[in-house]
Amino acid sequence: MKTLTATVHRIPITKARVNLGAVVKRVHLGGEYFILEKGGIPIAGIMDADELEDYLEARDPKVKKQIAASRKDVEAGRVRNASELLADLKVKGRAQKSARKRA
Repeated sequence: MKTLTATVHRIPITKARVNLGAVVKRVHLGGEYFILEKGGIPIAGIMDADELEDYLEARDPKVKKQIAASRKDVEAGRVRNASELLADLKVKGRAQKSARKRA
């Protein structure tokens, strides 16, 4: 299993403001994190928007329940191959398209 290590940088807010474009590029393209400090005190953090959305979704109790249910399905073997799922979706999509044409 591959272990990921996060690169976290602590920088003053004033330095981040001056270098905001470069900081955002490193966050988005490089997967880095920045903790912004004011007077040496951590105030805020910068992370990739997709990752932030994932984090916020995970805080939703409904999403947590769905994730737990999915894990139980995997443990019970109630899963299927992704290629099978995609093939089924294509077939259903074609059937819906054909039904709309007939209507």
